[in-house]
Amino acid sequence: MSVAEMCALAQVSRAGYYRFLTTPAAGDKDVDLRDAIQRIALEFPTYGRPRMTAELHRRGWQVGPNRVYRILREDNLLCLRKRKFVVTTDSAHNRKVYPNLAPNLVLTGMDQLWVADITYIRLRVEFVFLAVRCADQRGSQNA
Repeated sequence: MSVAEMCALAQVSRAGYYRFLTTPAAGDKDVDLRDAIQRIALEFPTYGRPRMTAELHRRGWQVGPNRVYRILREDNLLCLRKRKFVVTTDSAHNRKVYPNLAPNLVLTGMDQLWVADITYIRLRVEFVFLAVRCADQRGSQNA
């Protein structure tokens, strides 16, 4: 049977048949790229789409960022972002919350109202905290 007769029986064009012969299967074209991406993801687990694309370019792959993102998403290789700051406030606690008594207070002299606050300062290796207190009605601070 000739190619023309087989195409007529299958109701496809001859051009479509030859195109089918020359194009790789849909799942096969990304196999090597997926393998390279998975190797890079194991080597550099914090790499996202931009770094992964740059690393693939360094390794000789000509691939765009959208294709890399699609493969990362399909293979569940998207990296999780680490939180930049540690959350130190717990507003959902079940302990007693005391009311603010200062708004109705009329100050007539020194040492009638003390106010304090604390803040965390992030250093390269650890967190430290800074405590500030205020003890007079003019608001001058004593640390």
